[in-house]
Amino acid sequence: MAQHLFVYGTLLSGARNPMGVRLGREGRLVGPAAIKGRLYDLGRYPALVEAGPDDREVHGEVYALTSPEASLRWLDAYEGIVPGREGSCDYERVERTLRLAAGGELAAWVYLYRASVHGRRAIDSGRWLAPAPGS
Repeated sequence: MAQHLFVYGTLLSGARNPMGVRLGREGRLVGPAAIKGRLYDLGRYPALVEAGPDDREVHGEVYALTSPEASLRWLDAYEGIVPGREGSCDYERVERTLRLAAGGELAAWVYLYRASVHGRRAIDSGRWLAPAPGS
């Protein structure tokens, strides 16, 4: 089981979301990373989908989870994943390979959006939050 989590939306350290703060307490921020996919604006939060060969890079952060099983339980609940009903949820937690900004690759959990993004605005930059000055 992966010991890392890739985040790209409300759980980003710069988003100042209470659940992101909790993630920061329960894990260690490894740093910036990117994964293949497409990012869509759902209003209050983004959606990452795997579209295929024309996928772009979605930028985010990767955390090393101190206690993956415990953290993933509340993270799944936060993302709306109901045990025993995973197939009917909008998000799915999967393991994927990502590229670290510092170099190298890493296997990590990521939440992919499985519902329709029809009519939703694509975020072509692949960034939910604007990068910090000097990044």
